[in-house]
Amino acid sequence: MKEYTRQQLALRNGQDREEVWVAFKGDIYDVSSSRLWKDGKHYEHWSGQDLTLELTDAPHTNQVFKKFQKVGKLI
Repeated sequence: MKEYTRQQLALRNGQDREEVWVAFKGDIYDVSSSRLWKDGKHYEHWSGQDLTLELTDAPHTNQVFKKFQKVGKLI
């Protein structure tokens, strides 16, 4: 699986590029297909970053990432 730096992930924010990606526990997911991530924002969360710590307060479980394609690893 391809590896990406935090800087490379930051470009996949739905604004600098069309891709809307987020990282969680070292894996990077493409959430572009989700209507909830329109324009790279989901509630108070921004795409293009590692959301591992932010999602401890989320109303959903980690299983939500099973809906999305894993596109890489965060290094």
